[in-house]
Amino acid sequence: MVTAAPGAMPLQQAVSPQGSIVVHDRPSRACDDYVSVHRGASAYHSPAWLDVIHRAFGHDTTYLVAESAGAICGVLPLVFFKSRLFGRFTVSVPFVNYGGVIADNEETARALLDRAIDETRRRGGTYLELRHCDQQMFRELAPKRHKVAMELSLASTSEEQWQALDRKLRNQVRKAEKSGLVVEEGGLELLSAFYDVFARNMRDLGTPVYGVSFFREVLSAFPDRSRVVCVRHEGRPVAASIVHWRGSRIEVPWASALREFNPLCPNVLLYWTMIQLAVGRRCTTFDFGRSTPNEGTFQFKKQWGAMPRQLVWEYWTAPGQAAPNLSPANPKFDLAVRAWQRLPVPVATALGPHIVRNIP
Repeated sequence: MVTAAPGAMPLQQAVSPQGSIVVHDRPSRACDDYVSVHRGASAYHSPAWLDVIHRAFGHDTTYLVAESAGAICGVLPLVFFKSRLFGRFTVSVPFVNYGGVIADNEETARALLDRAIDETRRRGGTYLELRHCDQQMFRELAPKRHKVAMELSLASTSEEQWQALDRKLRNQVRKAEKSGLVVEEGGLELLSAFYDVFARNMRDLGTPVYGVSFFREVLSAFPDRSRVVCVRHEGRPVAASIVHWRGSRIEVPWASALREFNPLCPNVLLYWTMIQLAVGRRCTTFDFGRSTPNEGTFQFKKQWGAMPRQLVWEYWTAPGQAAPNLSPANPKFDLAVRAWQRLPVPVATALGPHIVRNIP
């Protein structure tokens, strides 16, 4: 049975003004059942994801559940941040691409929003971030539409998917295969190989890296819904990723490749392998993850046939506060990014988790 997320603070039961909707923080197995069939839900709406985040980062969490006549009609997972550098704030759901309110109707959605704002205020938070898709849910909140998710509709067979690729991509896959690159797929046994590539790539980008414990928690919590894919050259990991799926959708939240091996096309082979894995699992949508429109990663994903889906992140802010911008692309972080890129990889890997735990 699913219990309240570790680190969650007790809430008093809240009732909507109309008196028909009750909001509490006592998730049950029925929450997973609700999420599994709700068309607006993502994999990250499962209560188990809050457990992963709490264990990996130590943040307090609360899983809000709305009920009407004893039946669940909406949920909202929340993670609370308390940082000397970045302040206090709340996010649903940090470190991943999706989250926010899912509900059966507007009344339920607003009951969950009101409780989330109350909880953020109670903890001294300056803002609440809700990660929604497609449409803005709450018109009074400040929206950001700076990112899109890149989604590919999958064919029913690998052969059909192969024929859907343009000639350039097919040639790059063949080149990678002829270059002696070897692909592996597995679980925790490949975590070290993945992390070696991921940590190096994040340093090169000038971005602090997550601790390896985060990915260990993900793979341990979802062994039947997550896999590691690794491309090696002469035994060395040169490209790697973690895929995570729910129902007919598969997503690649984390993928990296070493730039010096780009002439061998390991990144193309990595993505083709993941797409084949998705087709083999009878998935219908391959989610490449979020990108900034028209930038390099956007164009890379677009060449596979992926189409953009608008992400709409909505913000409640305390009086006198503005919506945050913690993106590495923020010009105010230019100096820090350049300095980080000059750090030795072991130093960046050791320091990164202490900083990035408070950057959602």
